[in-house]
Formats: sequence, C-alpha cells, structure tokens
Amino acid sequence: MNSKLLSILPLVGCFAFVSCYPLPDKPRTEGSPKKDETVTSEDQQKIQDQRDRMKEEQEQAEQTADIPKEKPISGTTTPPDKPVSGPRDYAFANPVPGKEGFVFSPYNNKLVDVRDIPSGTLVQDPTYPASEKKYFRVP
Repeated sequence: MNSKLLSILPLVGCFAFVSCYPLPDKPRTEGSPKKDETVTSEDQQKIQDQRDRMKEEQEQAEQTADIPKEKPISGTTTPPDKPVSGPRDYAFANPVPGKEGFVFSPYNNKLVDVRDIPSGTLVQDPTYPASEKKYFRVP
C-alpha cells in the first residue's frame, strides 16, 4: 500500500509544479479595437447611426432657420398673411350690476344698452361718432 502511495506522490508533485507555472499571454492582433473605435453589437451601431443622422438633420434645420429668406427675383410677390381676428382682439364691456342688458363701455364707462344682443358679439360703441369707430364685445 505504501508503494502505491509513493508512486502517486511524484505525479501529484508534477501536477502541482505545472499548475503554478505562469503561461505567457498571446498578443491579440486580429480582433483588438483601435483607440478611436468602440466594440459594439450591430444593433447598437445602427442605433448610434440613427442618432448621428438625427443630430445632423437637427443642426441643418437650425442653420436654415437662421438664414433669412431671400426675396423673389421675379416681379411676382405674395401678399403678407392677414392676421386672423379672434374674440380677444377687442375689449369686453363690463356688465352693470342689477341691470340685465346694460353694460359699461370699456372706453369711457358710459352706459350702453345691449338687450337682445348675444354674448360675445362685436358691437360698435354708440357714444363715439362713426368716424372713430370704437368696438367692444358683449360679455
């Protein structure tokens, strides 16, 4: 039994000696990334390309927005757009407390009769002459 133990002992010693010996690392020449490149998967690369394109498009849009539009060389010109008049273009009259159908003019605070006129309607102030044409909306 001792002879079996003695014959296995050198094998265990050789194995222990070989396992402690450091093996040199092989230089990686084929798949090593360059300094400026990063290793990414194909999907990540596609996403990065899309982001780059979106940034370029956004920069181009900003640059074209800063450039003033040139006037047309030919004799044809387009008329400027007229501003759309909305309900907030004119002042609203103030209702008279206790008297329905009467309001105070927003221009001179005089009493104006607006009975049977729907709310929000544009009305000419009767206290001003037609040449001045002051308008207000019925509350």
